[in-house]
Amino acid sequence: MAQREFATVVFDLDGVLIDSFAVMRQAFALAYREAVGEGEPPFEEYRTHQGRYFPDIMRLMGLPPQMEQPFVEASHRLIAEVEVYPDVPLLLKRLRECDIRTGIATGKSGTRARTVLEVVGLLPLLDTVVGSDEVARPKPAPDIVREALRRLGAGPEDAVMVGDATIDIQSGRAAGTATAAALWGETAPDPLRAERPDFVLDRPADLLALVPGGTAR
Repeated sequence: MAQREFATVVFDLDGVLIDSFAVMRQAFALAYREAVGEGEPPFEEYRTHQGRYFPDIMRLMGLPPQMEQPFVEASHRLIAEVEVYPDVPLLLKRLRECDIRTGIATGKSGTRARTVLEVVGLLPLLDTVVGSDEVARPKPAPDIVREALRRLGAGPEDAVMVGDATIDIQSGRAAGTATAAALWGETAPDPLRAERPDFVLDRPADLLALVPGGTAR
């Protein structure tokens, strides 16, 4: 794809704006032991489904849906341990200065996503947050990206979806947006590159090259 500029950016949340994997690991282990019992919690398999709605992951992994409540409760107790990736606050501030519309399309529920964004201080820097429980079909369906665009008053031809999972790229592509792979988190880069995103970003600041005025100082 030739270099383009976009006035709207839709982000995935975990692994893109926030580093919540340590919290996820602890919460998943606690929920597994409460709902399943003894044994090694299959967290690495869980991570391969990142970006999906938690109930869908449980179904795909053959785990009891009763894991969701203790997982959510543990995640909330540990929320202060969630970290923001370096340069993300500066990126979001710069996007706002450039009048770029920004939204979140996350596998989390909307309430959980807004809560963690408020705790880490990013919520005021974003224009909308859409959770998987707020659309009929979560990723990789296009619904969540389309809903973010609807709330932002933006069209897909003017937007880029930024994610760290293959289903983020699939969801954005299905919604008609450009797509960008975020490689600064803990994601495995090869599956993302194999999904053939329009852009590959090694660090948050690389996104500024895709928006009007983003690289101006």
